Amino acid sequence: MSDAVIQAATVTLGMLADGTRLRLMAALVDAESDVTALTRLVGAARPAVSQHLGKLRLAGLVRARRDGRRSVYAVTDPHVRRLVVEALRMAEHRVSDRPAHHASAPVPSPR
Repeated sequence: MSDAVIQAATVTLGMLADGTRLRLMAALVDAESDVTALTRLVGAARPAVSQHLGKLRLAGLVRARRDGRRSVYAVTDPHVRRLVVEALRMAEHRVSDRPAHHASAPVPSPR
């Protein structure tokens, strides 16, 4: 693996290592959203949310588009989306015997 690839991965993972930024990314995995909605979803102050979104945008993890006076944010690509989803699923396994993403799967019978 090249140094450039390792450096890019380090930057990406570093961006996701902050709880507020990871919450923002989790909120954007399924749908785009504006700052007002994201502020409500993550429970952080609007200036902090805007600052984190700016960092995520500069790192290439989210993109913004204008919709009238609002900026609407979305995850940039399927690789970023998959990385966020898998990180959260792995974390669910660390904190639960029955992760939420397994809720629809049948429970194995004890032997």
